[in-house]
Amino acid sequence: FFSLQSQLSQALNGLSDRAKEAKEFLVQLRNMVQQIQENSVEFEACLVAQCDALIDALNRRKAQLLSRVNKEHEHKLKVVRDQISHCTVKLRQTTGLMEYCLEVIKENDPSGFLQISDALIRRVHLTEDQWGKGTLTPRMTTDFDLNLDNAPLLQSIHQLDFVQMKVSSPVPAPPILQLEECCTHNNSATLSWKQPPLSTVQVEGYILELDDGNGGQFREVYVGKETMCTVDGLHFNSTYSARVKAFNKTGVSPYSKTLVLQTSEDTQSEEQTLPFPVPLERSQLRRMSPFSSTLNLQPSFPGRSYFELRSSAHQLSLHSSLQSLNSAGEPIAWFSFDPASAHADIIFSNDNLTVTCNSYDDRVVLGKTGFSKGLHYWELSIDRYDNHPDPAFGVARIDVLKDAMLGKDDKAWAMYVDNNRSWFMHNNSHTNRTEGGITKGATVGVLLDLTRRTLTFSINEDQQGPVAFENLEGLFFPAVSLNRNVQV
Repeated sequence: FFSLQSQLSQALNGLSDRAKEAKEFLVQLRNMVQQIQENSVEFEACLVAQCDALIDALNRRKAQLLSRVNKEHEHKLKVVRDQISHCTVKLRQTTGLMEYCLEVIKENDPSGFLQISDALIRRVHLTEDQWGKGTLTPRMTTDFDLNLDNAPLLQSIHQLDFVQMKVSSPVPAPPILQLEECCTHNNSATLSWKQPPLSTVQVEGYILELDDGNGGQFREVYVGKETMCTVDGLHFNSTYSARVKAFNKTGVSPYSKTLVLQTSEDTQSEEQTLPFPVPLERSQLRRMSPFSSTLNLQPSFPGRSYFELRSSAHQLSLHSSLQSLNSAGEPIAWFSFDPASAHADIIFSNDNLTVTCNSYDDRVVLGKTGFSKGLHYWELSIDRYDNHPDPAFGVARIDVLKDAMLGKDDKAWAMYVDNNRSWFMHNNSHTNRTEGGITKGATVGVLLDLTRRTLTFSINEDQQGPVAFENLEGLFFPAVSLNRNVQV
């Protein structure tokens, strides 16, 4: 009896071990389900990005080929039109000569006819010779001798497929956030990371993720090989969580520890670093330098209006926006000009608060702070204004053209102004000429209302023209274009 009990007990112990292993295996399988879902989302995103890149490249090539077709079209039309013009002139001359000869033939005076007949005969023969071989042959064909050989590309598209990756190395280890180099400045956040010191696994790139500043879902803000990234256009006075992971051909690493950053809310100068690790703690990182400068963002003081009250409803609304900005106690965000993104001809001084240019051509410089939401107002003062140039003020994308007047391309929205009048310009389209210009000492105000998605300008605190631009959306940087005759 006891022997049988002992045998059953031993058998149960073995079965218990198997059950424990089965439970652990089920946990592993459930983790695999989650990992497969995450990897599927990442793989789909990568696939979409690669296909979109191919589509973009094809669209760019299509535009280039269409440009060649248009050039061939213009060339053919010019040749045919020139031949039409030439033939029309010759036909008119020939017709005139024929009419004159017919009148001479009708002449009844033989002596008068004999005097001019020889000359007329020679002139007729000469004119006939001018209509010689090739004159009445088209110099241009109507066919377009341009054949697009798309067969190799179509074949490549049909052969486009996945390459099975062989597991040759493990996935990377989680990156380590470099807390001493992570900081915020106004509404921008800079994050830095590195691989663990003893890690020997090859890394092909990193994926940086931020939440929405309100405890929401994470989203990718950077994918690439760099180990430092600055994210612009965040909300002011908001708390963001950030994390990063590494990837190679084998797969994606686990996430790093989560770092929490606080964007700026006032002008108090403060910079601090955080002890590692910082798991989801509401700690603040700031890097700010308050100053008073030629270029600054000024508050709306009680009882002071930046624009005159006029009859239109929107101007009343504009004034109300500024007053509500003041009454709400919104933060003041100081920023300077950005040498890193400016044209090489821009000259900086006064701690990058003052700019001019060493070229007679217009050059562009941006502010360091980008805006994507909210109501923002700043002023620029004209320190020098010689020979009546046309400086331009407004907002732009980070990749705006730097060697042309602001507003020449579709990446900038601007007002350019001389000593008498101004115009609004976007994508090289000039609108709303308005009387009133600038002189030395003048102040140009820019009101970017990303709640209403509008851009409005002022000169010496009076609104200049109507609302300049509407339906603005995205990330915008303060921008100026000027030449050597202007300093702001």
